[in-house]
Amino acid sequence: MVEKNSEEYEGSARWVLACELQRLREESGKSLAQLAEETNYDRTYLHRLETGERFSKLPVMEALDRAYATGGLLMRLWGLARLDVFKDKYREFMRLEAKATIMQKYATVVPGLLQTEEFAREAMALAPASASPDELEANVVARLGRQELLHRSPPPDVRIILDESALRRPASTPEIWHDQLTRIVSATEAPHMTIQVIPFSAGLHGLMGGSLSLLWMADGSSVAYVEGNNSGDLIEEAREVARYRLTYDRLRDAALSPHDSAVFMRQLVEDSRP
Repeated sequence: MVEKNSEEYEGSARWVLACELQRLREESGKSLAQLAEETNYDRTYLHRLETGERFSKLPVMEALDRAYATGGLLMRLWGLARLDVFKDKYREFMRLEAKATIMQKYATVVPGLLQTEEFAREAMALAPASASPDELEANVVARLGRQELLHRSPPPDVRIILDESALRRPASTPEIWHDQLTRIVSATEAPHMTIQVIPFSAGLHGLMGGSLSLLWMADGSSVAYVEGNNSGDLIEEAREVARYRLTYDRLRDAALSPHDSAVFMRQLVEDSRP
């Protein structure tokens, strides 16, 4: 039986994953030391996964799936458990995001899909709600886990419009910020990814003060997700979604072209070198 240090996870997918990790190891007859040697992960860390104290990164689940020959079961459970890390208001949006075929996003900060691990950790540590070190790490892992959807086969078609402010507000160290800008520029090289910049010179526009995500599914249905400070709204009514799509199209027309955006961002990378 998994000993939970926090009862808040009991009955959740994260709790099921922890229980399954312990069950599989016990049934295999492996000690934590043996498992650590086989997977190259620290035994204390593996133990904390089994008790639910820590939430892993996807490669850990891949290694454990191989160790137990579970055919991807643990990776599938991890995908469900990742949703438990996020607040309820985000879960339905994330479920839809994970299967969207087309994504269009506008952001005033570096979006989670483009964040490096160090930048994500710093950004989440500054959130108003306090979190323990373990909770912070679980949140970071969950955020980075969303990036797996960019590597699906076939991947979704993604367009992200970044407000210039997202590219002008640096991290705490030049190294973290340079790596983050480099990560954004490298993303533009993917054939399914388009990134544009809406410069300050474009003036006022209809999406100031928040972020917007538009998602299209394989069946042609679409939703919009509007997010402000500590609030989010999932919009499914077709007429409202169309209104946000029109606003997004106008913003795209005002943004720098993909080529000019890449030139703009590469210069920022050069300027940010430590």
